[in-house]
Amino acid sequence: MPKTPTASSSPFPTASPRFQIFAPTAPGLESIAAGELKSLGVRGRQEIGGVAFDGDLDRIYQANLWLRTASRVVVRLGQFHASTFYELERRSKKLSWQDFLPENGSVEVRVTCRKSKLYHSDAVAERVLSVIAGVAPSGTEMKVGNLPDEEQEEYQEKGSSRQLFIVRIVHDQCEISADTSGELLHRRGYRKEVAKAPLRETLAAAMLLASGWDGWRGEPLLDPLCGSGTIPIEAALIARGIAPGLERDFQFMHWPTFNRDLWNDILEKARASVTNPTLDIVGADRDAGAIRAAMHNAERAGVGRDVRFLAESLSGSIAKIENVANGEGWILTNPPYGVRVGESEDLRDLYATLGNALKTKRGWRIGILTSDAVLAAQMRLPLRPRFSTSNGGIPVSFLVSEKAGRPGARSPKSGVGESASEN
Repeated sequence: MPKTPTASSSPFPTASPRFQIFAPTAPGLESIAAGELKSLGVRGRQEIGGVAFDGDLDRIYQANLWLRTASRVVVRLGQFHASTFYELERRSKKLSWQDFLPENGSVEVRVTCRKSKLYHSDAVAERVLSVIAGVAPSGTEMKVGNLPDEEQEEYQEKGSSRQLFIVRIVHDQCEISADTSGELLHRRGYRKEVAKAPLRETLAAAMLLASGWDGWRGEPLLDPLCGSGTIPIEAALIARGIAPGLERDFQFMHWPTFNRDLWNDILEKARASVTNPTLDIVGADRDAGAIRAAMHNAERAGVGRDVRFLAESLSGSIAKIENVANGEGWILTNPPYGVRVGESEDLRDLYATLGNALKTKRGWRIGILTSDAVLAAQMRLPLRPRFSTSNGGIPVSFLVSEKAGRPGARSPKSGVGESASEN
């Protein structure tokens, strides 16, 4: 894959303060995000639900710009014991709130309390807001926010300077963080049109990075159930080395400590690192409306010329795959899960068709995101799990096959059953 700028290629300003930084991810994607940070020259520490690392403003900017699988990037302002409101207020007053408060904007505090003496989240939020109000610019709007569910969509109006602070109290240990991202990082800015059950961009990127697909060397990729095109578009962004945050704003741009010269330098280097390899990426869907949406989304992402979109059925799109010299390629897709009663029976033929596709494509591999091991078994392929997470609140696993026709490949009997036991 194209290399992203490393820490050494963009020296950190020595006068910049050091921060404890955390990049939350969907459960199961921590190791993938850690690998992304490593490509940036950053050693991350995997934790449940994300990756922690240390750094300065440069690293905050780089992480927001380049991370494809993280939900957001936050700065940990403080961690301390707080079993009373007095302790909470006393310790909160020592934090450097001023560095993160916009001149003209609002403040939102979201709180979760678990197994702690301070259990009333709204009361905790009000105490923290009162501390912030003492140092915030006059006229700053204060708001108690509700922490959204993991899969709930979050929207922040473009141009808004709402600063979010996240407070978590677990076993009387309080952690307070400042959001640096603004809108969640999966909002790249290109997906203005969606089809039915769209796949979040961060999850599509995780599938691509975990699969081993080598797109920048021209390895073919087909998503025969592409919907609004998220997997093919993310594939093209990865293959060309286009930073996912290149065309959007971030909350850190509203901080009084924002270093515009540093940010412009980072953006300039990111744009200069974009490559133009010959790509063979195809997205197909039987819904012509979805294909139109996918084409428009690809244009907005700057990869309209890098992805071919076909209004084709599943079997029709597979039949149109062009053979390449080395005969290798990938089918990566997010097929329907069959969550509703009776749907699984209807989807068995679809999964069987996906499995049959590889019987005529020697050297090809397939990766699917699925919630149903029984449906995946209809593919009659040996499948290995790369990660397990949730999509729209549904537990799912990303399963990858061996190369079709590969000597020594396991029999179909050993596929999904074994992979399920390894999760």
